[in-house]
Amino acid sequence: MRKYNINSIFASLFIMSIFSAGIMFQSCEEYPNEYETTGGVPTVEYIRVSDPDKADSLIVSASLDQTIVLIGENLTSVKELWFNDVKADLNTSFMSSKALFVTIPNQIPQDVTDKIYMKAGSKTVEYDFNVVVPAPALQSMLCEFVAAGDEAVIKGNYLIDDPNVPLQVFFPGNIEGEVVGVSDDYHEVSVIVPEGTGVGPVTVKSIYGSTRSSFYFRDDRNYILDWDNLDAAGGWRSGVIANSDPAGINGNYVRFYGEMPGKAGDLWDEDKFAFNLWNQSNGRADVPFYDGDLSEAAIKFEVNIPEAWSASSLQMIFTPYSVTGSNEYVANDDPTKTYLSKDFPRGLWMPWVSSGSYMTEGWTTVTVPLSEFIYDKDGKASEATLTIEMLGGLTFFVYHGGVDGTDCTVHMCIDNIRIVPL
Repeated sequence: MRKYNINSIFASLFIMSIFSAGIMFQSCEEYPNEYETTGGVPTVEYIRVSDPDKADSLIVSASLDQTIVLIGENLTSVKELWFNDVKADLNTSFMSSKALFVTIPNQIPQDVTDKIYMKAGSKTVEYDFNVVVPAPALQSMLCEFVAAGDEAVIKGNYLIDDPNVPLQVFFPGNIEGEVVGVSDDYHEVSVIVPEGTGVGPVTVKSIYGSTRSSFYFRDDRNYILDWDNLDAAGGWRSGVIANSDPAGINGNYVRFYGEMPGKAGDLWDEDKFAFNLWNQSNGRADVPFYDGDLSEAAIKFEVNIPEAWSASSLQMIFTPYSVTGSNEYVANDDPTKTYLSKDFPRGLWMPWVSSGSYMTEGWTTVTVPLSEFIYDKDGKASEATLTIEMLGGLTFFVYHGGVDGTDCTVHMCIDNIRIVPL
């Protein structure tokens, strides 16, 4: 058995302890305090915008979600940075000793101190800076057609209901509605529609300002089909018209109803799930539905889907005025025939895909930008591009889309089809 010399062991331990102490001593000498290990106590001389072409633009305030640059000394020592009581994300790739790029969090502060707090080690350095909360940003309404006395929902951001300055919503005619709820994230406001309101934008006013919507309440611009005065008569399928079960939003609507298999493309049933509006056979003039910038426009309509929808897509296909008496454009790929599906880019609406199924609680407004009319019948990129010349007819058809779903009953009610500016 091997023997160990006790004295040698103690000698080795003693030498190691001296060596370790030497290292510790050297470290303390080299880094006399916790800030020097990371660059020293941070200081800010000034703050500027992030645009390099405006580097001489010094600022003392900025809006939520805006990127700014702190200029100073020892900024790599900053481990946490707060605007009021909201913590920002730091990216060391955008930090140097003299410059720190940071984006102001897009979150409303609760405790407004008008300061930036920089935490480095056990020390917190403060700097005076005002975070500006924008005026309300209005994106859409859950439904643009709501009766007086019923509840409308407006979606957006910065919809802040301050206890001292309550949020206000004004409908066309400058008639104020009663605000009955604001979401915790300030993205939605619920309001009772007042009597006497008409057609036009809504205005939302908060403590931080007032904003007028780009969308219209009870939008009546540029209707293509409303099933009361404008229908799809003259097409092979003019659509099944209804006004009850569910109740209409404002008169008649078209209803698609029937069983739908889950596998994409397994069913072709225009009688239950389609209408063809061909302007020529409908008696309309050879004038496009819309002659503005298509990249800045959208097709809108209201839907009511009372049963879970989980298969196929709502295909929206514009066709030129010359197309009439033929539905070959929907799915035909035979080059010997007149209308090829690849020549007609379409929009596909499949809101069920993200969660597996989709239904609405009453009527809901759908917005599909015309810039998204880029698909073929199988959901692949179309070979064609939508042009104004194509806006001479319109077909809606629940069919295919290239995504398998699950067997379901499609019960889809549609009204007020229109093209409007975004």
